[in-house]
Amino acid sequence: MSSNLPNDKNHEKKPVSEPFSHLMKSMNDFFMEKPIRGFLQSIDDFFKTPFPFDSSGGFHVETVERENEYLVSAELPGVKRDQIHLNITGNYLTISVENKELETSEDERNQIYQRRFVRQQTARTISLPHMINDRKINASYRDGLLQIRIPREKGKIIEIDE
Repeated sequence: MSSNLPNDKNHEKKPVSEPFSHLMKSMNDFFMEKPIRGFLQSIDDFFKTPFPFDSSGGFHVETVERENEYLVSAELPGVKRDQIHLNITGNYLTISVENKELETSEDERNQIYQRRFVRQQTARTISLPHMINDRKINASYRDGLLQIRIPREKGKIIEIDE
């Protein structure tokens, strides 16, 4: 009668990792296939390419109402002036930031094997209580801080008859 105990000399020992080696090889083959590898590479590229805004809605904007003007400040660290676009429609001010880059990947012989265009955009819209006169608005950008000064327009005061 033979026993299957591990210290039985008649029992041939199989390495414990053998059943798992096939599984590991299958997993490696799966992740190295072209569609999966490309998908995983795009995820890696996403996290390697920082865009200075979080996914919850963009950048920090603060609006302060002063006696003669509204001061809108937007924190845009690492953004170049030509990436910022301002749009005025009625009483809405939209600040949008767009990042466009051409990325290339080269092999060890410096031959390009991948070229792709990356575009990222985020925007914030601020509503003011009156129409914005686009001729009187003033914007400046310095050290990652965008400041927009919008004069407060005084409407015509109408007297009510008795």
